Amino acid sequence: MTRTIAFGDIHGCATALKRLLTEIQPTSTDTIVGIGDYVDRGMESAEVIETLINLVTDCRFIPLIGNHELMMYKGINGGKSDFEFWYQYGGSATLASYGGRVENIPQHHMTFLSHCVRYFETDTHFFIHANYVPDLPLANQPDEIAFWTHIREFAPPLHINGKIAVVGHTPQADGDVLNLGHINIIDTYCYGDQWLTALDVESGMIWQANNRGDFRTRKLEDAPTTTSDPEEQQVSEEQG
Repeated sequence: MTRTIAFGDIHGCATALKRLLTEIQPTSTDTIVGIGDYVDRGMESAEVIETLINLVTDCRFIPLIGNHELMMYKGINGGKSDFEFWYQYGGSATLASYGGRVENIPQHHMTFLSHCVRYFETDTHFFIHANYVPDLPLANQPDEIAFWTHIREFAPPLHINGKIAVVGHTPQADGDVLNLGHINIIDTYCYGDQWLTALDVESGMIWQANNRGDFRTRKLEDAPTTTSDPEEQQVSEEQG
């Protein structure tokens, strides 16, 4: 059976990632899509990247790039202000996972970051880190929207391609996938003591694990379709 499974924002949560992979058991017929934000915030970013690199031997793995990969890559290769920006918004935890030194980051980890893609699509779904402009082709999406704009800031209508969007970046503080019909938001705030999500886009099966190693399953049809009050539900902009 062929599956297309998307992983939400991992943010350095290697324990949750490994538990999900154990439960899902990816095979060579599966396509696994990482929605981006593999690093920062959580304390195991180095282990997350190594695990994802090794995943290519088990399945077809499509890693998207998120704003935190952009910050990390620019922080390491850019100037002092780029490094300080990355360090302030989660990079300190990532650097700690490499022993506190940029020099300890293996070249194959940097190569992984440089090979992440902007988007991916199937016949029925498309995958992009944060958001999209509905009347622009996916290849022409502006960086500010594709990587930085939360769905709560701008909830677009159906894209011109007619496909269902799968995005991360907008953390769901209750730990549940948000199902808006034409958009599924799968950042379920793992680093904030909630869940890491994997979604089989064809079957609607949702797998979730947390940093304690707990595991649960549910169906997309049972996921919330609206958020609660923003003051209660949503975490701050800096946490994207």
